[in-house]
Amino acid sequence: MANDIEADVNRLRRRIKVKKQAEIIKHMSDKELLINLYVTQLIMLTIALFTSWLLTNNVVAFLNIIELRNDHVVIGLAFGIIVVTFELFLFRTLPYSWFDDGGINNRVFSRRHPLHIVVLSAVVAISEEVLFRGVIQSYAGLWVASLLFTLIHFRYLANRFLVIFTVLVSVSLGVLFELTDNLLTVIVAHFIIDCLLGLYIRYFHNKR
Repeated sequence: MANDIEADVNRLRRRIKVKKQAEIIKHMSDKELLINLYVTQLIMLTIALFTSWLLTNNVVAFLNIIELRNDHVVIGLAFGIIVVTFELFLFRTLPYSWFDDGGINNRVFSRRHPLHIVVLSAVVAISEEVLFRGVIQSYAGLWVASLLFTLIHFRYLANRFLVIFTVLVSVSLGVLFELTDNLLTVIVAHFIIDCLLGLYIRYFHNKR
């Protein structure tokens, strides 16, 4: 009984924390939100380089698991397109509230120039995949990397469906990384997912 109460209290604390963070984000201007996003990616890349140095005594050890292979690039492209197609299908068939992240993605992408969306997607894909797949998964395993990947997307934590979907995408990227043993494959896949969804929000989301 006591354990159940403690678990409920902890869940409530997490929800309150997530709501506070969401409120902070809502009061940011679009420019501040964008700057915060880039700073966050820089921090993640710095953590990846520092952790790589601690574990291997080599800041860029992850470069050893990047291989320029056309077939792996094609696999990454196909994977990304499949994920986006599936997500758009769900978006058009499930209640809108299931995808509600507080309007953050809409604010990030809806007013961006298409070229800026491409650059932003590339920055996010590289920094996050280097950290979570190139470093964390390589040394701590798929499930640790997937859990941490979900937690850093804290704006999704108040939405159960988005949490589940993010976990599934992260695990799928982790499996893809293990199957190809090539960091480039998951960077390409992550880039395609973010870029296509960003362009969808830019051109179609508001109209819908």
